[in-house]
Amino acid sequence: MNAEMEPSVVRSISTGLSQKGVRNHNERLLLSLLQRHGDMPGSDLARLSGLSPPAVSAILKRLEGDGLLQRGEPVRGKVGKPSVPMRLAPGGVLSFGLKIGRRSADLLLMDFTGDVRQQRRLTYDSPQPDAVFAFLAETIAAITATLTAAEVKRICGIGVAAPFEMWNWQGLVDTASDHFASWKDVHITAEIAKFTTLPVLVVNDATAACRAEHIYGRGKAYRDYAYFFVGAFVGGGIVLNHSVFEGRQGNAGALGSLRSIGPNGESMQLVDTASIHLLERRLREVDLDPSVIWQSPQDWSGIERYVEPWLGQTAQELAKASLSTCSVVDFEAILIDGGFPPEIRTQLVERVKRYIVNQDTRGLIPPEIAEGTIGGNARAIGAACGPILAQYLLNTNAGLAVA
Repeated sequence: MNAEMEPSVVRSISTGLSQKGVRNHNERLLLSLLQRHGDMPGSDLARLSGLSPPAVSAILKRLEGDGLLQRGEPVRGKVGKPSVPMRLAPGGVLSFGLKIGRRSADLLLMDFTGDVRQQRRLTYDSPQPDAVFAFLAETIAAITATLTAAEVKRICGIGVAAPFEMWNWQGLVDTASDHFASWKDVHITAEIAKFTTLPVLVVNDATAACRAEHIYGRGKAYRDYAYFFVGAFVGGGIVLNHSVFEGRQGNAGALGSLRSIGPNGESMQLVDTASIHLLERRLREVDLDPSVIWQSPQDWSGIERYVEPWLGQTAQELAKASLSTCSVVDFEAILIDGGFPPEIRTQLVERVKRYIVNQDTRGLIPPEIAEGTIGGNARAIGAACGPILAQYLLNTNAGLAVA
């Protein structure tokens, strides 16, 4: 996987795009405004965009003709003609999103509005490249076979959410380290190109989760924030100026690598002290089946006595990490989500809030701590966002990520 995780590749579509597939700046701007704010008429779009009403009208007509927008019901006011709100056409764009995780690979087909049309899952003890790519090829073919010819033409690409340097997982887990090491020389885009001509975009899995939260979740409410996703291994992302910032090497927001201190004073990282793999390990130690953690739908009832101390430790670590993050950038908020049931997320966030109150915050403005809203599917949804964002929406940080 070395080529995909190189700086210039991790944030770029690796195969060419047709000119029609890449929207110009003003088209992207209007599509982005509709995506963020919802249905609105051309007059409101002109006001928010700074474009002239005739220019907006011409662009909307073109986008509607391309099948990317559709008209809503006219809204009648007291004076003049009724206004007609425009909205994103759900079927105007489709995208595949693949998440490669420690316990499962998830593939979904998502539409322009973020709705998941179809989803499939492959479960395993540890990820093996051949099995993951076979699953991807077979599932893309199976899903595509259920679509109409017109829908197939609307598929804009495949986004892949994969952990940065997956081969380094072998030091953190108890299973099949050789399976993780085998990813080191895998070129994800080259493997996928063997069975599809769709554009492929590979992104760090935690960055993908952050993107999903920002585009479709609570992240819309904030301009600048940091995001933690607590999965088998904790990771994160950052949003600046209303866009996810991936950085020069595609690894910005690597919050799982934040420094921590072990029980004996040893140097550790956040991934060692605030990840679900710690809870899984504890269940194994007491001879309980840890698969309950990853089952869908998720239900962690019955293991409360082991979840409780894990929650306490994870909350303390996230509180310290949140303040450390805010010492670099004055974030207005910290959003926390993860691969656990919603009630666990709520408890975790409430504890982080309490712990921050007791931390030394000299020189800092404590951020708002809030729950994410996407949940365990965030990485796959964020992966599917990648081709859509690259071709149709506006990324205000695009220029900042260029070396």
